[in-house]
Amino acid sequence: MPTQVGRKPRLYSTAEVAKMAGVHRDTLHRWLREGRVREPQRDSRGWRVFTREEAETIATHIYDGVSVRGDDSAELATFLPGVSRLMTLDWDFAGAKTDYLTHGLHPYPAKFIPQIPNALIQELSSVEETVADIFCGSGTTLVEALTLKRHAVGVDASPIACLISQAKTTRLAPGDQELLRSLVEKASVHAESLAGTGSGLLFEGQPFVSSAPRPTDEGIAFWFEPGVTEELAEILSWCKSVVTETGRVVALAAFSAIVVAVSRQDSDTRYVRREKDLEPGDTFRRFARALENAIRGVVEFTELAEQRFVSRVLNVSVLDQPQTGPVDLMVCSPPYPNAWSYHLYHRTRMLWLGMDQPKFKLQEIGSHRKFSRKAPTEGKVAMFRDEVRVILGWLRHQLRRGRFAVFVIGDSIIDGRVVSNADILADAGQEFGFRETGRIDRTIQATKKAFNPRIGKIKEEQILILQNQGGGAQ
Repeated sequence: MPTQVGRKPRLYSTAEVAKMAGVHRDTLHRWLREGRVREPQRDSRGWRVFTREEAETIATHIYDGVSVRGDDSAELATFLPGVSRLMTLDWDFAGAKTDYLTHGLHPYPAKFIPQIPNALIQELSSVEETVADIFCGSGTTLVEALTLKRHAVGVDASPIACLISQAKTTRLAPGDQELLRSLVEKASVHAESLAGTGSGLLFEGQPFVSSAPRPTDEGIAFWFEPGVTEELAEILSWCKSVVTETGRVVALAAFSAIVVAVSRQDSDTRYVRREKDLEPGDTFRRFARALENAIRGVVEFTELAEQRFVSRVLNVSVLDQPQTGPVDLMVCSPPYPNAWSYHLYHRTRMLWLGMDQPKFKLQEIGSHRKFSRKAPTEGKVAMFRDEVRVILGWLRHQLRRGRFAVFVIGDSIIDGRVVSNADILADAGQEFGFRETGRIDRTIQATKKAFNPRIGKIKEEQILILQNQGGGAQ
C-alpha cells in the first residue's frame, strides 16, 4: 500500500513496546540502561519513542537482550511464549479459594496462594518434568506440581516446614485412613469425658495426667497451661505410635497445627504471651478437628495426584547448596528480609516435636531478629545480597539451561528504608547468567500477609522471572 503523503509514521512509547514484548516496562528500562536494547530517538519532551520496526524487533528478540542466536535459539526460546501469556493474567486472584486439597492442613505465615505456582508451572514446564521450590515453606508449590503431573523437590532449613510439606504431599497407604480416624474418635471421646469438669484443679472432678513423655524445656511451663500440657503429651504419644510412615506424618502435622492455638502464644504471627481461657478437653477437641480436616484433604489429594509423580523434601539450608538433581523449573516465595522470624513463631511446635530450634534460628534467612539489631543499614542489605548471590550461584547448576527461576517477593523496609528485593535478585542473577524475562506486579490480599506494624505493611509484591542462560544442570 502506498505511503500517504504528509502523514508522520506512528511512534511507540516505552510502555507500549514493553506490552508488545510481554514484559514489564521496568524490565525494558533495565535492558535499555544495560545496553541490551539499542536506545531509540527521543521526542521534544525527552521521552523515548520507538519506530514500528524498532518495536517489532524488540518484541521478537527481547528475551535474549538483543536476539536469540545460533544453536541456542531452540533451547532458550522454548517456553518464552508462556512468559508472554503469564504477563496477561490477573495475578491478584481476588476471591479465589485457596484452601482446597491439603492447602489448609496447617497454618503458616506469609505463604503464597496456590494459584500463583499453578499458573507458573503450567506455562513454564511440561508434564513429567521436575519443579523445585528452594524455600518450600508449607509445600504449596509441591502440591501444585504433583497435581499437574510433575515431579517435585522442596528445600527448607525449617524442620516444621519440611514436616508440613511432607504431610501435604502424602498419599495415604492402605489402612491409613482407618488408623487416623481412630485417633479422631479417641480424641473426641477424651474431650467429651473432660468437658464441663470445671477449671479449679488440673481437671477438677476427673484428674487426668498423661503418662506419656513430654519436653523438659522450661519454655513448656511458660507457654502452656498444665492441663494443656497433659493433653498434648497424650496426643503426641498417639501420633508417634501410628505404625505407617504416611499415616504418622499426617497425624504429626495435625498435632503441630494446633500447638500455637492451645498455647499462651498470641497467634502464629505474634510472639507475645496472653491467656486464652481454654477449658479441659479443648486441646483434644481441637486435635480431632485438625486431624479430620487433614484426613479429608489428604484423601482428596491421594485420589488426584498420581503415584508415579514423586515429591522429595530436603531439610537443609539452601545456603549449604544441596544437590537437588536437575530441575526444569524453580518457583518459590523466598523470605522477606526483616519481616518474619519463623524460628520464633514455630518455637513451641519445635519444642514439642523435638526439633533443633537453635540450629534453625542460626540458619534462617532474612529473619526480623537478624535485621533489627543495631548495625548499619547498608550492612544489613549487603548481608541479604550476599546470601542471594550464594543461592543464585548454586541454582544455575541445578536448573537446566534455558529454564526459569521464579521468585515471588515484595519490598522490605529496613530501618525505615524501602529495599527492592526483586532488584537485588535480578542484579545477582545477571552476575550468574540469569536474564530477567519478566516482572509482574500483584496486589497482596489484605488478609494474606500481615507484617509487623513496626516494620511496615507491604501491599504489593513482584513475580520476578529469570531465565538461566549460563551453565545449567546436565
